[in-house]
Amino acid sequence: MKLDTSGLESAAPVWGAPSELVDGFKTAPSFELPSTIDFDGFQKEAVQMVKPAKGTTTLAFIFKEGVMVAADSRASMGGYISSQSVKKIIEINPYMLGTMAGGAADCQFWHRNLGIKCRLHELANKRRISVTGASKLLANILYSYRGMGLSVGTMIAGWDETGPGLYYVDSEGGRLKGMRFSVGSGSPYAYGVLDNGYRYDMSIEEAAELARRAIYHATFRDGASGGVASVYYVGPNGWKKLSGDDVGELHYKYHPVMPSTVEQEMVEVAGA
Repeated sequence: MKLDTSGLESAAPVWGAPSELVDGFKTAPSFELPSTIDFDGFQKEAVQMVKPAKGTTTLAFIFKEGVMVAADSRASMGGYISSQSVKKIIEINPYMLGTMAGGAADCQFWHRNLGIKCRLHELANKRRISVTGASKLLANILYSYRGMGLSVGTMIAGWDETGPGLYYVDSEGGRLKGMRFSVGSGSPYAYGVLDNGYRYDMSIEEAAELARRAIYHATFRDGASGGVASVYYVGPNGWKKLSGDDVGELHYKYHPVMPSTVEQEMVEVAGA
């Protein structure tokens, strides 16, 4: 199968050019297309083949004091760790945060874009946009680009007039409301810790420790997650960063080195 581009052919002659060049201009340019029945399926498989594997761990949950958000900071391309200092929790406005999982460029761009739209909404309506409205706005934008290769898995967490809010939004246009989410390659490990230790009536300190511990255990088991475990709290007065701990140091906090006891010490026996 060939594309016919004869309508683009120029009729103007090229004066003083070699005959090969003239012949090249006279011939309609064309290129081979893959001989497949399902071209859309072929295109999707080709995109997946060249797209490098990505990994991350992000989580967020609602408790009685507000919303706790945590993430690691490692960016990877397949087996290659490209960065250990990526900011995966993005401040949309003083009362709303977004998390980053999937393609770094896609997530960063669309979160910045969402921040602009939220500010314009605030200026036009003289009130901050709700968490529900912001998540719906992002879901609608991403849905309009579905099938075009975007890779976004994000959580929108914040505090509005109705209290704390938490939504999961992905690049297929999906949008879920929930009390706790974890997104990324390390999420199964984070869910194990989160589901075991979660209580709605936790204090801020207890919730921060649970989020930090869940991120650490995910980075311990998942090779694509690591770096720094950042923890943010969103309350009625806006968001606040509580901590940013290197997971290498957290390892010795959760697995302290115990001095080994010698069961029996070898003693030199004096000759008889």
